[in-house]
Amino acid sequence: MARNEAYVEAPPEAVWEVLADPYAYPRWVVGSKETTEADPQWPSPGTKFRVRVGGGPLFFPDLTRSREVDDGRRIVLDAGGGPWVGARVEITLEPDGDGTRVTLVEDPAGPFAPLRALPPVQLGIRVRNVESLRRLKRLAEERAR
Repeated sequence: MARNEAYVEAPPEAVWEVLADPYAYPRWVVGSKETTEADPQWPSPGTKFRVRVGGGPLFFPDLTRSREVDDGRRIVLDAGGGPWVGARVEITLEPDGDGTRVTLVEDPAGPFAPLRALPPVQLGIRVRNVESLRRLKRLAEERAR
């Protein structure tokens, strides 16, 4: 299991505001380029949004679906990862002083779930999510000002 944590100098409500905005995901999720459409009820369980993912000249459509939601505290997502790999992502928010402790857990899912047993895969996910959480932190702190 690839697990990352970050402290955000903003209340959980400000962090949740970013998570509840499907058009904000490309601003913080590494590899996402733009949200192309989103269910208006996002992030209710079963709702989804579509993004373009990739890098350089190669982009392809992708889908993120909300599985579980504890409003303002926790969201579990099925992130497409393109035509080759999918991921299960759990993001938990905990009040911590004047800010928020954000925990992001991500693992390969679907037909590629066995890859979660490979340390290099977990390391790659953790490294990518260090940057994703840095971006999420910046967005939430900007929204809280």
